[in-house]
Amino acid sequence: MRYTKRILTICFLLFSVTAIAQSQAKKIVADKIAAIVGDRIILQSDIKNSIADIARQGGTVPDDAQCLLMEQAVVSKVLMLQAEKDSLPVSDEEVEAELDQKIRYYINQLGTQEALEEVAGKTIYQIKDDARESVKEQKLASAMQQKIVGGTRITPNEVKAFFDKIPKDSLPFYESELEICQIIIYPKASRDLEQYIIGEMNNYKKQVESKLATFDQLAKKVSEDPGSKDRGGQYQLNRNEKSWDPIFMSTAFRLKEGEISAPVKSKFGYHIIQMVERNGDDAIVRHILRIPPVTDDEIKQTISKLDTVRSKVVAGTIGFNEAAGRYSDDDAVKFAGPCVTGRDGSSYVTIDALDKDMVAMLAKMKIGDISQPTPFTDEQAKKGVRIVYLKSRSEPHRMNLQDDYSKISQFALEEKKNKTLDKWLQAKVPTYYIMIDAETGKECPKLMRFATDTKSF
Repeated sequence: MRYTKRILTICFLLFSVTAIAQSQAKKIVADKIAAIVGDRIILQSDIKNSIADIARQGGTVPDDAQCLLMEQAVVSKVLMLQAEKDSLPVSDEEVEAELDQKIRYYINQLGTQEALEEVAGKTIYQIKDDARESVKEQKLASAMQQKIVGGTRITPNEVKAFFDKIPKDSLPFYESELEICQIIIYPKASRDLEQYIIGEMNNYKKQVESKLATFDQLAKKVSEDPGSKDRGGQYQLNRNEKSWDPIFMSTAFRLKEGEISAPVKSKFGYHIIQMVERNGDDAIVRHILRIPPVTDDEIKQTISKLDTVRSKVVAGTIGFNEAAGRYSDDDAVKFAGPCVTGRDGSSYVTIDALDKDMVAMLAKMKIGDISQPTPFTDEQAKKGVRIVYLKSRSEPHRMNLQDDYSKISQFALEEKKNKTLDKWLQAKVPTYYIMIDAETGKECPKLMRFATDTKSF
């Protein structure tokens, strides 16, 4: 008996724009109960809202989406209830952080906090209050799932057995994939140019404070941040987010509403920051970014420095990874190492995921080559110099154990996790009272394997 099919991750989207929008209207008819698990209910509107939200986000909605989501919802409730029994820890801080992340996501989708509140017919605080219990349930279910499958491991024999079961005519075809590592050094601008930029930033600050210009007008005109320039430099922030530059964050959260900071230097360049609105750990800010220009001489000095690093790696006196850890200015090295990661988080990337300068460089390289130091401009419009190591390159091919072992191993591990969760559910589901609405049971007959009872609500 398969409880989870091919789906392990719980994706029951109780917290959605659709659900928020529908909640503002008074319901004349009581919402229909689709199922009861223990002392928790699953509403039909939750399922429909989830389907609508998947479609709204551009996802593919299968014909049996309602039944799949109902199954996931029941499994999620069982996991959540067992997590409560096992007293798995989910702190209020974790729940609040998840709520804040979801709120920021929907603000970004709709443009502003005001737009979200208008759609919902509620304040941000009311939206969070309404969603808090659902978010806590989801985190409890995820914690229980991790407890069940987190220790699952896979052996080489199991990987081979998994691969051998796949019909040969069903093996996927892969485009050429590469493993690429890099060491990046950013040239340092001269002190004179930095002082010039600081003077420019102070001038922008005076213009806004004397009402000769608005902050958003100046940001659109002079900011070098492509991510916010068109929005007048605006960002939504949360004090607990770790992805922001810490100097930028600490400066922003020291400001009062309407106040503009003095010029401050982050890893991206120089900023002035305006606090637009603040609610506790959440804030809306505007900023202007200026990147001190680097001269040809400074780029040449950086090329020379990186050429020395390359010579050490080629001579074998230091490994590429060690050199990256010691010399690279790329923050990603600290967390994921020097190799470029693909969309799936693996170290394998396709050509279409790389910038055109990197593609041109790789066309001249063989496996094992390390490029000469080469200037480039990164996504933040910052000039740098890099050396690139071509670790591997596969030809277009059908999936096979030799070229795709790591992928096949991951697929095999996911299947084993599914089976582990299935086995656990087979033992635990019968210990919970589960009632499925009779009409829902007719529409989704496979759901009835969960049912202790049926009832027309």
